[in-house]
Amino acid sequence: MDHEPGEDAALLGRLAEAADRWTPLVALDPPHGLVLDVTGCAHLFGGEAALRDDVLKRFRAGGFSVRASLAGTPDAARALARFGRVAIVPPGGEATAVRPLPVAALRLAESERAALSLAGLKRIGDLADMASAPLAARFGEELPARLRRALGRDDVRITPLRPPPAVRVEKRFAEPIAHQQAIEGALGELVSRAVARLEETGRGGRRFEAGFFRTDGAVRRIAVETGRPSRDARAVLRLFHERLDALADPLDPGFGFDVVRLAVPTVEPLGQAQPGLDGKAIEEDEVSDLVDRLAARFGPERVLRFASADTHDPARASRLAPAPAAPAAPGRDMGHRQEAGEPPLRPLQLFEPPQPIETLAEAPDGPPLRFRWRRALHRVVHAEGPERIAGEWWRAPGQPTRDYYRVEDDEGRRFWLYRAGLYDRETARPNWYLHGLFA
Repeated sequence: MDHEPGEDAALLGRLAEAADRWTPLVALDPPHGLVLDVTGCAHLFGGEAALRDDVLKRFRAGGFSVRASLAGTPDAARALARFGRVAIVPPGGEATAVRPLPVAALRLAESERAALSLAGLKRIGDLADMASAPLAARFGEELPARLRRALGRDDVRITPLRPPPAVRVEKRFAEPIAHQQAIEGALGELVSRAVARLEETGRGGRRFEAGFFRTDGAVRRIAVETGRPSRDARAVLRLFHERLDALADPLDPGFGFDVVRLAVPTVEPLGQAQPGLDGKAIEEDEVSDLVDRLAARFGPERVLRFASADTHDPARASRLAPAPAAPAAPGRDMGHRQEAGEPPLRPLQLFEPPQPIETLAEAPDGPPLRFRWRRALHRVVHAEGPERIAGEWWRAPGQPTRDYYRVEDDEGRRFWLYRAGLYDRETARPNWYLHGLFA
């Protein structure tokens, strides 16, 4: 059959998902390897030997030919798995274990391997007996660095496919479970345990991800998100029920799940709720719960809300974002923040595009005294401003500067006007526009 590297890479990714049952720190080692950091995980499987046996048994049951070695560094474990015969290296024994291996175990370029072979350096042990300076002078700094890592003298941590979650709890079963009631019971227990850990640290979860590991190696993950940090076990479990009920592809246990895991990858500080006397805090919680349930049932991309954008441009100051997503907090004050109880500095509704008006001003760069909009003449009695906003030159080069005014006419109606272009600097005759109306 024709070789399809893309299919191989996709298969390796699925195997990495399955390897998550042993440790959350799994990295790809293309073209056909995986590196697992099992630090602190071996005791869950009865020790390193039992863990390695379980890895081999499960991969071979799936029809794969597999080799596995455990060592103190990723480079030593990789070299032994591909070229050696040592299954488990005792602590500090990497240098002895890799000495008999060929220099190809260092993953060198073909030209470098050929040059080392001509020099009579065919084994890692031959290189280990040499000083680093001559090797670096002849082959560059990369060769001594790889040699030190393979010998266990230097250690470079792997970069896992999935960052370790802040909270992770799991439940293993001696006999696989397949009934819906048992699955929901296990999930409920894990949610309670995760919430207890969050409460101990004063944090709340924003994203909860359940992983269901089948006995045949298949993994199914289901995630729910909340609009605000939460450690309400009943609310989180209700979101999972909504998500499970809305799945187009039902959760198929096959021959059963032997591991169910719950991870909380996104957490935020969460103090004790203190509702006000007006009860608005309770109302906000109810609305947030409703949004979370709708997002769990219909998908977060179908439940949207308005969020602030990091821009001075009024037309782009807000955007639609998935409701459960974290609110977009601008990196600086956009210049239109106001105190509670003060009248709005900007109207809620804008005209797009802004509507041209005719104005009469006392000075060319001052506020208008009168303006005509839709054939109606308005006499200005109060004016506030200007609020000067420069154009975003990286989006629309040449856009003129705008001077915005909040004005009120003699009938109490309030308008948001702006003059396009600085008088006598950008234009000789600035144009005026009505951009919005205040309620």
